[in-house]
Amino acid sequence: MILILQNIKELVQVDLKNRLWVAGKSMAEVQTVKNAFLIIQDKLIKDFGAMEDLYKSEYELDDMIIEIDCSGKMVFPSYCDSHTHLVYAATREQEFVDRIKGLTYEEIAKKGGGILNSAKRLQEMPEDDLYTHAMERLEEIMWLGTGAVEIKSGYGLTTESELKMLKVIQRMKQNSPLLIKSTFLAHAFPLEYRSKRADYVNLLINEMLPLIASEELADFVDVFCDRGFFTMEETERILMAGIKYEMKGKVHANELANSGGVQVGVKYNALSADHLEYIEDEEIAALMDSETMPTVLPGAAFFLNLKLAPVRRMIAAGLPVAMASDYNPGSSPSGNMNFIQSLGCLKYGMTPEETLHATTINSAYAMGISESYGSIAKGKVANLFITKEISSYAVIPYSFGSNLIETVILNGEIQ
Repeated sequence: MILILQNIKELVQVDLKNRLWVAGKSMAEVQTVKNAFLIIQDKLIKDFGAMEDLYKSEYELDDMIIEIDCSGKMVFPSYCDSHTHLVYAATREQEFVDRIKGLTYEEIAKKGGGILNSAKRLQEMPEDDLYTHAMERLEEIMWLGTGAVEIKSGYGLTTESELKMLKVIQRMKQNSPLLIKSTFLAHAFPLEYRSKRADYVNLLINEMLPLIASEELADFVDVFCDRGFFTMEETERILMAGIKYEMKGKVHANELANSGGVQVGVKYNALSADHLEYIEDEEIAALMDSETMPTVLPGAAFFLNLKLAPVRRMIAAGLPVAMASDYNPGSSPSGNMNFIQSLGCLKYGMTPEETLHATTINSAYAMGISESYGSIAKGKVANLFITKEISSYAVIPYSFGSNLIETVILNGEIQ
């Protein structure tokens, strides 16, 4: 089957060079084609260009052809959300109310809230129920423009529950049109291990990781390296163990303090370092000399009123920046990547062009898929969305409370 999008008002995020990421000043430039066409064949982008060149394009005339008139509408590559925790048992609105009343995130955690709260509820919920709820959230983000997503474990904490989470993610991979990457996350210490940290790290390395690897349940291993969570040394041990099982590393780093997590991530060639509210020149320099993608999570900083990551300094230094939703029940209960673009503009001083790169090609790199996703390029997977009639691509971050997406195409098929 051939799908032809015609009369596209503007085809956005075209990349003739098929770059794997976009960095520094280049993030301010987005290439588009006005009054465009795009041809999809066998799940891939076959060709695109100006409408006047449509019938010069080569495609098999004997295939079934479906044409979509996109007059007044724009076409974008689907968002790639490289950091979510959308497999969870229940919402945590009571903690939201507690914060309104003045409790800090850390004070809530000491009361048994936070990650421990989610872990307790997840341990009690049957796998089938977890799967049903998670698929509902996946459906939600699909209609908001996300076509690829990384989902992390980390709310299980026990071997049994971590495996349960990862098996849910595996089922989601098999039954969703979205591309899904799974990550085993060393998230926090259970209460019973607070005074036996080394024992828990050994459990992660010697029991959990071998079982996960044997069942091929995770693409990546991630560690929450921050104040009150895993130390630099503990993070190193876990990342090294992941490498042994051919799981590329990632790090939650510097959300609550300057933890050294960025340097550990770079040392072990982590695919991304995420959060980054607390980074200075030393961390920026380390990232500059690496292939680790700095990933900012505006939803969490917004929801928790955290210090903002220094995105303008990072871009000025020449770094690429990715943005992801951090969709989770405690600190970012939304997977709306359109709103993440809005926060990038409103809170971090990014231009619409910069937020577009940050939520597509750079976030695709942060989950290891930018060779095939994240931009409009020949041969890439046709994960796209068509907007309603809009005046410019800046309308998406401008309209922070609206969903302007009309049609979603994943793997070349209209959803």
